[in-house]
Amino acid sequence: MSFLKTKTSWSNAEFIPFKLCIASIYIIAGAYFRDVIQHYYVPLFVLFGITVVWTVYLWVKKMRNAGRGGARL
Repeated sequence: MSFLKTKTSWSNAEFIPFKLCIASIYIIAGAYFRDVIQHYYVPLFVLFGITVVWTVYLWVKKMRNAGRGGARL
């Protein structure tokens, strides 16, 4: 499983989807004011789903490039 041990670096722009992903799930999990936040569950789950897919895509793309001897940033 050397695939999980490969190191890469991320630029700030590439890190934005990950930050949005984490922020959206924290808002969902920590919704203290249920009546107010309840109206935003669907958009937050959509945002979470999109950012998870986007982040995994970027991660896999970087791992493939690193495995081929591509440039490491």
